[in-house]
Amino acid sequence: MSVSVDIEKDLGDFSLRVSFAAENCVHGLLGASGCGKSLTLRCIAGVVRPDRGRIAVDGRVLFDSGAGTDLPPQQRNVGLLFQNYALFPNMTLEQNRLAALRGTREKRGGRRGDRAAIAEMLRRFRLTGLERHRPAQLSGGQQQRAALARILLTEPSILLLDEPFSALDGYLRWQTELELSELLDGFGGTTLLVTHNRDEVHRLCETVTILHRGRACGSSAVEQLFQAPRTLAACLLSGCKNYSRAEKRGGGTVYAADWGAVLRCAAPVPERVSHIAIRAHHIAVAEAPGENVLACRVSRLVRDVFSTIVMAETPGGKRLRAEPERTEPASLAAGEPLLLRLPPERLMPLEET
Repeated sequence: MSVSVDIEKDLGDFSLRVSFAAENCVHGLLGASGCGKSLTLRCIAGVVRPDRGRIAVDGRVLFDSGAGTDLPPQQRNVGLLFQNYALFPNMTLEQNRLAALRGTREKRGGRRGDRAAIAEMLRRFRLTGLERHRPAQLSGGQQQRAALARILLTEPSILLLDEPFSALDGYLRWQTELELSELLDGFGGTTLLVTHNRDEVHRLCETVTILHRGRACGSSAVEQLFQAPRTLAACLLSGCKNYSRAEKRGGGTVYAADWGAVLRCAAPVPERVSHIAIRAHHIAVAEAPGENVLACRVSRLVRDVFSTIVMAETPGGKRLRAEPERTEPASLAAGEPLLLRLPPERLMPLEET
């Protein structure tokens, strides 16, 4: 199944402009809180009506402002999993599922078909024996599986998951993520996963769209997001801590204004380059001055079990976070000079948007 989204929605002090497409994969919508991720899912599901644009699933148009098409939620055949799972609190697990099957009974051959479908879904989601339990009697992981099972009973074309782990923490969060990953493998269609967590995107998604302040900042394979992000927003959302304003110079170099240094980049430098970035674990301690070596001063050391985080003040005044191997900075102390090398092949030239 494929999904194509190109919509606009104005809410006074906030406007949404989103365009992306995905097909037969888990596609992430990654962005900070308040950037429009959940609003996008609600527009696809028909809970919120966009002002302009078009939404289609596998060629079937769900919304088209130009053609006057706007299917109601019950006719869109999409499964939306809310953050709070939206189970009916006064109903048992079995009753929640029967409620989901109303209107689709003919496909299963009446009430007897309903019971058979529910029994199979309970078995598949390891919920057998909990039929008489209400949502408050279930763990967070069980509630999520129950909500997802209820959605899948309706045989949706696509799945929309809105921050599915936000209500969980610690080991339960990790365990539930593993379970969801297995269930998504079995779904086989297209899933849109909303999250602000880059680790969830890395583990669960194949492609991703970055959302920043209501705007889609491009889509890419997940691997590209972490290896070669194109924009500053994408770079920061991928977890990079080190970035500087940058000006393009000749010979594949940039001037990193916040670090006070001219640096050579192995990657092509775009004409509209605005920033340069590097991940902390790619920075190395240098033995002597040279290309891409910054004369810094240690401002703080944070010693971890397997690594040491070095916060170093650069010639430009902005600090760099470096995470070299444990043995390299073992004798360092705050206030001492330190040479840090930023390998050209690890530098990431970025555009603003």
